[in-house]
Amino acid sequence: MNIHPTAVIDPAAELDSSVRVGPYAVIGKGVRVGADTEIGPHAVLAGPTTIGTGNTIGPFANVGAPPQDLHYQGEETRLEIGDHNVIREYVSLHRGTVAGRGVTAIGSHNLLMAYVHVAHDCVIGDHVIMANAATLGGHVIVEDRATLGGMVAVHQFSRVGEYAYVGGMSGLSKDVPPYVIASGIRGGLRATGINKIGLRRAGFDAETIKQLHRAFKIIFRDQELLLNDALAKAEAEMGDCEPVRRLVRFFRDAKRGVVRLAGDDEL
Repeated sequence: MNIHPTAVIDPAAELDSSVRVGPYAVIGKGVRVGADTEIGPHAVLAGPTTIGTGNTIGPFANVGAPPQDLHYQGEETRLEIGDHNVIREYVSLHRGTVAGRGVTAIGSHNLLMAYVHVAHDCVIGDHVIMANAATLGGHVIVEDRATLGGMVAVHQFSRVGEYAYVGGMSGLSKDVPPYVIASGIRGGLRATGINKIGLRRAGFDAETIKQLHRAFKIIFRDQELLLNDALAKAEAEMGDCEPVRRLVRFFRDAKRGVVRLAGDDEL
């Protein structure tokens, strides 16, 4: 174990022998850190927090702090982090609340850039990118391979679907469906089209992208159809396409409402 002599580590913390800890880092009771993880200078880790293998935690990151919730009374809630995440400088990740899930969960292979904030009871999937200063309110769900641009703010209890791309400085007060590009603030939030570039990079074939494009036109651009009718039409015409079924299901599972307004230019 490579621990700088100025680091402060509680005897009750559990660190794998391969963990590297930088100068002036503080690791508290109830923290468990897996193999090949690097903890940068001045980082603060509080428990109960479980961190998997191969993670990089940058300088001054605050991992496992109590939730910023007025109802929190010191109950034992958790933060769980998977494997091979890059958590950059000044990122803050808070534990859950008993009124919520009791745990904030972050998957694997994610990139959380500088000053990102993940509030209590959030769930982040795998291969998610959150650019500088992107912020999640409590109870937010970000599905696999979604991308949030710099300074994006997501309202509590909202969802961002898989492979969605949210443009920088957007403010989300509704759910963002999977596979789309969206940007804007509250009433001005718009979906501009299918995230074709992201889907191609992820290995989606041309026919699947074409089907999603057709479904987008029906759901987002056909103003003569009510939402339920548009979803039924997309499902009837492209129901053999699993991503289209997921897109339809995302709308039907929504509790806060889903961004449906389409932008003027499709990308």
